[in-house]
Amino acid sequence: MHEHVHEHTHHHENTAAVLNRLSRAIGHLESVRRMVEDGRDCSEVLIQLAAVRSALSSTSRIILKDHIQHCVVDAVEAHDQEAIDELNRAIDHLFK
Repeated sequence: MHEHVHEHTHHHENTAAVLNRLSRAIGHLESVRRMVEDGRDCSEVLIQLAAVRSALSSTSRIILKDHIQHCVVDAVEAHDQEAIDELNRAIDHLFK
């Protein structure tokens, strides 16, 4: 797998929000695991899985916006097509 080395530093204004949302998703997923182990109702498990998916989606959205506002803007200013291509690949993976 190719790694692109950015020449700028990464300043992520939303690190605390991302970590908070990831913790929430982990908590929901642990809850789902306990529910399955306990033989809980499938409908309840599905609702909790939806909560996990929602938490991950909102986290992805925050990271993507941050990446565009900082890393991609820097890449465009530096005419760094490789960074743009990496963003496109990441988006393709995100929405598979």
